[in-house]
Amino acid sequence: MNRVITIVGARPQFVKASVVSRTLKTEGVAETIIHTGQHFDENMSRIFFDEMEIPKPGYELGIHSLGHGAMTGKMMVEIEKILGEDEPDGVIVYGDTNSTLAGALSASKLNIPVAHVEAGLRSFNRDMPEEINRIATDHISDLLFCPTETAIENATKEGLGLRSELVLSGDVMFDTILHFKNKAVHPSGVPTEDYILCTIHRQENTDNRERFLNLVQLLNNIAKKHVVVFPAHPRIKNMLSSVKLDNNIRIIDPVGYLEMVSLISNASLVMTDSGGLQKEAFFCKRYCLTMRDETEWVELVENGYNEIIGDDLEKAMDMVGVHYGNTIDNPLPLYGYGNASQVIARHISGNYEPLGDEKPGLPEKDLRSNLGCG
Repeated sequence: MNRVITIVGARPQFVKASVVSRTLKTEGVAETIIHTGQHFDENMSRIFFDEMEIPKPGYELGIHSLGHGAMTGKMMVEIEKILGEDEPDGVIVYGDTNSTLAGALSASKLNIPVAHVEAGLRSFNRDMPEEINRIATDHISDLLFCPTETAIENATKEGLGLRSELVLSGDVMFDTILHFKNKAVHPSGVPTEDYILCTIHRQENTDNRERFLNLVQLLNNIAKKHVVVFPAHPRIKNMLSSVKLDNNIRIIDPVGYLEMVSLISNASLVMTDSGGLQKEAFFCKRYCLTMRDETEWVELVENGYNEIIGDDLEKAMDMVGVHYGNTIDNPLPLYGYGNASQVIARHISGNYEPLGDEKPGLPEKDLRSNLGCG
């Protein structure tokens, strides 16, 4: 592919696209970015493009604050127009958002090859909109970049390798952490040590009032002993304003990527329902408690780096006691060695050659020193 269109719309996609866009340019691939506007808050969108040096989008659709069907459909209408006029060689989509599915569907119906970065992930919970998006996207994509062996196995079991190319690429979010870790800046007015970093945003936790209140109680109990720093989306911040919070819970505005890396790296523990933050905690050698009933990042749980706590107050308190203040020593290379973006860009450009004697998609042995940013 010589010319591609990349479709992004949410924070995790900006993070992933930052390193891939840079490497595509190195490989001689011309890229145009479509920003759907799915995340419209300034701190969750524009700041990422600025501080991560992502090329300015060629198209900004401004589509947000709609239901799943309306949002996805409206995105498809606009994306289809652009693809029809631009006629790229391929389309790149990331992750599992409505923007991902809209981009993949639009390209597929126009017979434009689709490359899905972060393919093959499964939580096996069909109640999650993200699970539906990632399954559908995988099944209509032509090039599946899988970050882990487990993702390859999932895709293979679904027969995706029969019509699509499966590539064990490693995880581009690891590339990003390694590239930006020395530029991290701690947000002003926030403790620089001895705190728990917390985020909550998934529908399974916020649309169920009883579960949301259980999580608030859980955090209040933890805050009796530890400071909790909570960057909150505008919608979540509004929800939290209607409940009583312990004084040790510090609600702050959403932060940019460089500030988030600092918050993770200096935290004594991470608690989240975010898929991306689970991995970022691991990359920064921090233990994570996941406030969901399952995770697509099963290797983190299997190796003891991540504990699934759901909204279980008793388990949460126990796990905080076990992991608070500890760091991960000698982390396993679960997500590659930090050159996933090279693997992806070389496959897309047609310039791919194995980078060493490791498994396909993984780099030279000397890159193992990259493991961990903490």
